[in-house]
Amino acid sequence: MKNGDTSTSSINFKQVARALSIVENDLSGSAHLLKSLTFNKPAPIIGITGPPGAGKSTLVNELINNLLKEGNKIAVLAIDPTSPFNFGSLLGDRIRMASHFNHPDVFIRSLATRGSLGGLSAKTIEMADVLRAAGFDYVLIETVGVGQSEVEITGLADVTLVVLVPEAGDEIQHIKSGLMEIADAFIINKADRPDADIFFNNLKKIIGQNKDGQTAIFKTIASQAIGIDKVVDFIKSTSPQKNKRKELLLTEKAYKLIQHQLTQHIDKKKLQQDIAEALNMGGFNLYTFVDSYL
Repeated sequence: MKNGDTSTSSINFKQVARALSIVENDLSGSAHLLKSLTFNKPAPIIGITGPPGAGKSTLVNELINNLLKEGNKIAVLAIDPTSPFNFGSLLGDRIRMASHFNHPDVFIRSLATRGSLGGLSAKTIEMADVLRAAGFDYVLIETVGVGQSEVEITGLADVTLVVLVPEAGDEIQHIKSGLMEIADAFIINKADRPDADIFFNNLKKIIGQNKDGQTAIFKTIASQAIGIDKVVDFIKSTSPQKNKRKELLLTEKAYKLIQHQLTQHIDKKKLQQDIAEALNMGGFNLYTFVDSYL
C-alpha cells in the first residue's frame, strides 16, 4: 500500500487487506507501517451505532449504494461482537453486505471485538488510520450494541449516526443521556412500523431538553432504500468539528501504547510461574510481590 496516495483509482485492495492483517495481529512490521502512514487526503470516518436489530448493516449497505453513485471509493469496518467465552465471532455483517463483495470500489473488512467490552477492538483506531491513509473517499465503521461503544465511536468518527427503531421508546429513556451526547444525527430505521411518528416526536422532545442545538433526525426504511438520500446529504454537508472525545480516546490509546512499551520485557508465562512459586511459599501479598517484581 502506498501510504498517503490521493489517487483513489490506485488503491490496491490486496495491499490494504495485508496491511490491516499486519496491524490487527501485531505481526512483524506493524509498528513501522503505522509510523509511516501519511494522510494527504484523509477520508471522513462515519460511525454507525445503535442497538442490535436496528438494521445498521442494511442501512450501511444502502449508504454504500448511494455513495457509489458519485464514483466514491468506500471502506467499511464492520465490528462484530465476540463471545466472552471463546472469543469467536460470527462476522455476520459480511452476509448482509454480500452484494458489494466484488464491487471494485468497495472494501469490506469484518473485525471482532475480541472481548472488548466497549464494542470496539483495541485495533480499530489503527485499522481505521490504515484505511484513511489508503485514499478512500469514505470510511464507514459499524459498531455493536449500545453503551460504551457509542462513547468510543464518537471519539473516532467525524460523523456519528445513532440508529434506532420505533420499538426503542422505553429503552431510550434509560440511555438517553449518553445518546444525546454522542449523536450527530439520529436515524429511526424501519419507520414503516407502528408508532414510528410517535417515537419521532418523543425523540425530538427529548433532544430539545438535552441539547442547545437541534440534532437532526431522519426516518428511513433501509430495506426499501427509503430516506437514505437525506442521510447521505447530511453526511456530505457536515463539516468535521474539533472532537474533544477524540482527544480523550487518543490519550487513552497513547497511554496503553506507552504501557505496552514499558512492560513488553515481562514474560507473562514466567510471571505466572513466579506467582505460583510465591503462592507455595505462603503469606502471599500481591502488592508486595508486584513491588519486588518491578
